[in-house]
Amino acid sequence: MGAYLLRRLALLVPTLFGIILINFVVVQFAPGGPVEQMLAEMRGQGSGAIGRLSGESQGETTRAPSGPAGGEGAPAGNYRGARGLDPAVVADIERMFGFDKPAHERFLTMMKGYLTFDFGQSLFKGRSVVDLLWEKLPVSVSLGLWSTLIIYFVSIPLGIRKAVRDGSRFDAWSSALVLVGYAVPGFLFAILLVVLFAGGSFVQWFPLRGLVSSGAESWPFWQRAADYAWHMVLPTVALVVGGFAGLTMLTKNSFMEEIGKQYVLTARAKGAGEGRVLYGHIFRNAMLLIIAGFPAAFISILFTGALLVEIVFSLDGLGLLGFEAAIRRDYPLMFGTLYIFTLLGLVMQIVGDVTYTLVDPRIDFEARR
Repeated sequence: MGAYLLRRLALLVPTLFGIILINFVVVQFAPGGPVEQMLAEMRGQGSGAIGRLSGESQGETTRAPSGPAGGEGAPAGNYRGARGLDPAVVADIERMFGFDKPAHERFLTMMKGYLTFDFGQSLFKGRSVVDLLWEKLPVSVSLGLWSTLIIYFVSIPLGIRKAVRDGSRFDAWSSALVLVGYAVPGFLFAILLVVLFAGGSFVQWFPLRGLVSSGAESWPFWQRAADYAWHMVLPTVALVVGGFAGLTMLTKNSFMEEIGKQYVLTARAKGAGEGRVLYGHIFRNAMLLIIAGFPAAFISILFTGALLVEIVFSLDGLGLLGFEAAIRRDYPLMFGTLYIFTLLGLVMQIVGDVTYTLVDPRIDFEARR
């Protein structure tokens, strides 16, 4: 197992490099970069924007990162927004954002900083990318962790019960509920929860925004914990309803496949009770894929499933931050979040492989060729 882990860790570097390189090349052809946005703003606001540019050029504000993480396919002077502007002003804008250098030089500078987790400065927020990621991380981790845990605690017992009572009334009506949960997107259910329980049209039992109430910092610990749980109810429920359906059916199908195997019939023939057969023999084999998939499920909810839910409930997390960075073409922030997301995803794949061996020691990755 040790040699296998070393090989997987060694593959992290080229895989991560390749993903960042591909996305960097794609960004070169994407229109509407930060230089073009600044030029459009200057055309719309005239001397006020030019005055701000002059101040930034003299060092009053540092907006450029240590190494820009993207760029445009054409020089700023060829933009429509650049027409009618002094070429010196356009050159200052390119220099301010770091786009006066060739693309390959910008990429190498960016990757050199990424080796030490130096992602530079956000182009439009004027803050370190690391500080922004660290600030938003607790929101997304809270939402992803609690949602994943509840999904597993609900789906696994429900899936086992459906497998044991396959074809019964319970299996039929629970399958109908699972189908509804699978069909309704999480963000639509989030809007419904807001309308019903967050002051939309009926009652206001739960807060609509954030994870803590105003002034909660001065409250006792137990009161802050209760306030945090109160804020987490609606967004967590919105993610759970949309996420438990697939895992429930996977659990049921896994148990159904194992129930008919010979070792189960042998255990029953020896007089083992139903509980012993179910949880002593079937559980380990049936739950192998499900338990080992927990790290990947957590990452999926953390970085993909929670975006629209964060927007609905005004939760300022990583999903919303990445969305805003893409809209504003904030390249250091875009590629910083991409780097972190990709790195965590690759690491969680390795954690998933390790979990396989913990659930079933018979699995030996060293024997794979």
